[in-house]
Amino acid sequence: MSAPNRWSRAAWEAAQPVYERIVAHPFVEELARGTLAPERFRFYLRQDALYLDSYARRLAHIASRLERKAHTEAFLRFAAEGIEVERALHETLLHGDVPAPGEMSPACLLYTSVLDSQATAPVEVEAAAVLPCFWVYRRVGETILARQTDDANPYAAWIGTYADPSFAEATERAIAICDELAAEAGDAVRRRMTELFVRCTRMEWLFWDSAYRLERWMI
Repeated sequence: MSAPNRWSRAAWEAAQPVYERIVAHPFVEELARGTLAPERFRFYLRQDALYLDSYARRLAHIASRLERKAHTEAFLRFAAEGIEVERALHETLLHGDVPAPGEMSPACLLYTSVLDSQATAPVEVEAAAVLPCFWVYRRVGETILARQTDDANPYAAWIGTYADPSFAEATERAIAICDELAAEAGDAVRRRMTELFVRCTRMEWLFWDSAYRLERWMI
C-alpha cells in the first residue's frame, strides 16, 4: 500500500465501502467456495472478454498521452502483457468461444463507456479511472485465496491469476504511477481522480452483480 500522504491512500479510503460490498457479494463469496453456478461464471467470463478488449485500448491510449517514458513503457506493458495473460485464461475457460461486441450486457457497456468518456479528460484522471481494475482485482484475488478451504475449487485457475505475485507487482506499479501523476497535479485534478476511482470501483461491483443476475437487455 502506498505511503500515508499519497493520493492512492485517500482514494482507497474513499472507495473502501464499495470494496467491502464487493467482497461480500454472493458472486465473490460463492466463487471463493467453488459453489458459484457455472452459468453465472460463464456469463461473467464472456462479458469480461468484451470488457478487456476495450480496456486494452484504454491502457494503450493512456500510454500515448503520458509524458514520462517510464510511465509510457509501463502502460504499454500493462496493455501487451497483462491483458494477454487474462485473454489466455479466457481462451482456456471459454474454449475459444469469444463473444461478439453486440453481446455486451448493460453493465459492461456502461463500464466501458465510463472509461471511454475519459479520453479527453486530463491523463491523470483517465489513469485513475483504469486503476480499480488493477487494484480491486488484486485485493479480491488475495481475499478469495485466503478464504480457500477446498483445493478442488473449479475456479482455481481464475483465482490464481489475480492472486499471482506478478499481478500484484503490476498493480503496485500502476498505483505508484497514479501517485506520481497526482503529486504533480492541482487540487481540482486530484479531486477528479478520486471521483473517477470511486465511480469505477462502483462499476466493478456492478459488473459482478450483473453476472450474478445474468443481466439481459429487456428490449
